[in-house]
Amino acid sequence: MKLSLAALAVSALIVAAPSAHARTASKNPATVKAGTYRIDPYHTQVVFTLSHFGFTEFTGMFGNASGSLVLHPAKPASDKLSVTIPVGSVLTTVPALTTELTNAQWFDAAKYPNATFTSTKVIRTGKTTATIDGSFTLHGVTRPIVLKARFIGAGINPIDKSYTVGFSATGVIKRSEFGVKAYVPMVGDDVTLTLAGAFERQK
Repeated sequence: MKLSLAALAVSALIVAAPSAHARTASKNPATVKAGTYRIDPYHTQVVFTLSHFGFTEFTGMFGNASGSLVLHPAKPASDKLSVTIPVGSVLTTVPALTTELTNAQWFDAAKYPNATFTSTKVIRTGKTTATIDGSFTLHGVTRPIVLKARFIGAGINPIDKSYTVGFSATGVIKRSEFGVKAYVPMVGDDVTLTLAGAFERQK
């Protein structure tokens, strides 16, 4: 019996795909390994959300983030997080707006190419949650920010075989305090930042 090309392709995908068990990260924070981690830039996003004239909560994102995470599950006060975000990577659903946001009246990516976050204190607030105090730098201005973090999962990535841990973290800034004042208050001053972070263990 001859198989069609489509059937052969589907069969190959089924054989090559990792098992469902292998794809499932552990949700148990007790399984997380201590160590130094590096951001996986391909699976890490920084999303921003703000009010657009009071009609919608408009969202965009940044990619190509880099940075590190030092984890001590038994001593979370010793944890450290640093993130660098190239603001020129900004992406929205409106191409003209995406280009505009890199200009001087907004992020001024040519003069201030990166936004950064550096933690100063980590406090565990629950089995899978923590607050992360730190310094956030944007548009050449540094101000304190508090992130609310949540553990997502940990385990071996079935594709590249790296031990990976995932967290989400959310905080709010006032963009005018960083000198990004265009169209305030019609376009919201309060901006919610959400990090969807994947970190690969280095040692």
